[in-house]
Amino acid sequence: MSTLRFPAGLYGVTPDWTDAGRLLAAVREAAAGGMRALQLRSKQCSDAQRAALARALAPLCRELGVVFLVNDHWRLALEVGADGAHLGRDDGDLAQARAAAGPDLILGASCYNDLQRARELLDAGADYIAFGAVFPSSTKPQAVHAPLPLLGQARALAASRATPRPAVVAIGGITPGNAAQAVEAGADSIAVISGLFEAPDIKAAALACAAPFLHSNSKP
Repeated sequence: MSTLRFPAGLYGVTPDWTDAGRLLAAVREAAAGGMRALQLRSKQCSDAQRAALARALAPLCRELGVVFLVNDHWRLALEVGADGAHLGRDDGDLAQARAAAGPDLILGASCYNDLQRARELLDAGADYIAFGAVFPSSTKPQAVHAPLPLLGQARALAASRATPRPAVVAIGGITPGNAAQAVEAGADSIAVISGLFEAPDIKAAALACAAPFLHSNSKP
């Protein structure tokens, strides 16, 4: 049994694609390379497009054994049978989402570079706390910087919580070339967007991103 509330390893985050066929094929490739979890991040989609993608991805992820989360929209996550949702600063109150959704929906949250925010979110019931950007991000070039040592501090904070403990997720500019740095710094999971889905060989990129976890304390 895992000692974490969220899978250790590679956490894929979808690019803003509206082509469902392309996206589903890419998810299959990423899963074949060792992706453990997937977040549907659809900032440019209409509500109808987002819902359609979520409905297509939920059964695929179940088939592949990949934990599936929806970014921003926890109600949509419940509607489509997703495993969880990820909430940012402007996506509503996590404690309210936890109270409404119940204990079984995985709820992760963006902490940026703020350990105090992480403490508050853990108190509210977060299953993982995400920090970033740990490296310069092409997806969010104006994102705040979360220095790598912060991941170790977050790991210590998470370790003070009940077992299974909340996970620490690193995000922002992570690629196969620097993934090991984030893992060594304390990340249980690494969230990767363009470094995974924009790679010329998605399966190979997934394998490379997942490799550092084979030799870390965060065993999948």
